Amino acid sequence: MKKNMQSIAIIFLGICILLGSWIVAQSFNGNNSRMGEQFRYDFIPTNGENVIIFDKKTGDYWQKFISSSEGPTDWEKQVTPNIEEK
Repeated sequence: MKKNMQSIAIIFLGICILLGSWIVAQSFNGNNSRMGEQFRYDFIPTNGENVIIFDKKTGDYWQKFISSSEGPTDWEKQVTPNIEEK
């Protein structure tokens, strides 16, 4: 009887470990799409007067001047420069 209970306990523990591993693996797979969106944009401080936000997925970037006395203070979508590799 005691040996039978020990076998059942070991099987139950094995099933719990496998089930727990599967649940953890599924939670990582579900976050892949959200993680890609989380790191999609780069915030680039160029100098003390403006900042740039770069969209890695589309290649677009937006620029905003911080100084209230110079330039526009609204976000403006800019044309992405063509960068050729040399």
